[in-house]
Amino acid sequence: MSKTSKKTDMSVYFDNAASTMVRDEAIDAMTRVMRTSYGNPSSGHERGRCAKQELENSRASVAYALGAQPDNVYFTSGGTEANNWAILGASKNLMRKGKHIVTSAIEHSAAIDPIKKLEKEGFEVTYLSPDKSGHITADAFANALRDDTVFASIMLVNNETGIANPVGEYASIIKERGLNTVLHTDAIQGLCKIPFTVKSLAADLITVSSHKLHGPKGVGALYIKDGIKLAPLILGGSHEKGFRGGTEALPAAVGFGEATRLGKIEFDDVSTRVQDLRAYAIQLLQSELPEIVFINKSDRDNNAHDTHQIEHSPFILPISLPGFKAEVLMNYLDGEGICVSRSAACKKGARSRTLEAMGLRNDVIDGALRISFSRYSTQNEAEYFVSILKRASEILFKTL
Repeated sequence: MSKTSKKTDMSVYFDNAASTMVRDEAIDAMTRVMRTSYGNPSSGHERGRCAKQELENSRASVAYALGAQPDNVYFTSGGTEANNWAILGASKNLMRKGKHIVTSAIEHSAAIDPIKKLEKEGFEVTYLSPDKSGHITADAFANALRDDTVFASIMLVNNETGIANPVGEYASIIKERGLNTVLHTDAIQGLCKIPFTVKSLAADLITVSSHKLHGPKGVGALYIKDGIKLAPLILGGSHEKGFRGGTEALPAAVGFGEATRLGKIEFDDVSTRVQDLRAYAIQLLQSELPEIVFINKSDRDNNAHDTHQIEHSPFILPISLPGFKAEVLMNYLDGEGICVSRSAACKKGARSRTLEAMGLRNDVIDGALRISFSRYSTQNEAEYFVSILKRASEILFKTL
């Protein structure tokens, strides 16, 4: 790679963990249904029946990607609502059996905030800390469980580090101990990105979202295992089998269904390409910026196609330039047409509690950037990104 980088009109979007570009096929499906199936899915006439069929076809696509039955998948307005519904709905139904909750200190705010609300209402919450690699280990989970633990929520893939947690092992521990703990996992960063099914996770509640996998914003889904009872979060009608009031956002659901359908079909090919791109980016960064810190790199990165054990999502690569301020680096990159983030988009500049919980040095946390790829990311984009980041490190002053 050239030691210098010319000013170009190149644009690089490496913030796909925040949101992805809506793919053309999803846009076409949404446009079609808005023009032809504009009836209310709850209406009994022909236009309503057509809309209902479109909705159920989309539900089936999401369910197929999860390895679930369509009857167990409920559409929501997004991942945040699905997380809130799972946490608040399940816990309030279970409080007669106990009031202890297990979660982690590195959950997304869409899970942490409703859990903190329950804590204020009298629930006792155990917040698990990650190990140095960022994982919530099965041993830590097992040690936190009690006879009165009625609910547990640990995310499948961390949105900042890309670390994948052993959710299936959590479920096995609950079963082996004969507990009635309801297990929820936020799998938003995992759907169509790492291999899993509802069977392999064995979780009772699974949250997914559309806009992380090239579908539209404003729609997500909650998988609810048979036998799990949730109190409705939104009242006002018999929609979604009486569990969520409000007319379904049909165009968004159809876009979600199409993006998920194609994501499932393309999974192997896209995963391989993104794993290769991640390995290439790591190689470039190591060569051009020897001082760089990789926050979730493992030995498996040396063999990009080793999927015997999924330790992290290949779509997320958190890095750090210790001594620099991430905000300054981001602004420089933005001026050169490169979009990255410093942590979760919803935090809007707040310091990462995930990286703090991992026990990283302050200078590593302050210089941390999250690079996140998509099916559309290319090696040319990686080369441009590394060249500009190298230039930034040479021009900008370190904050010591």
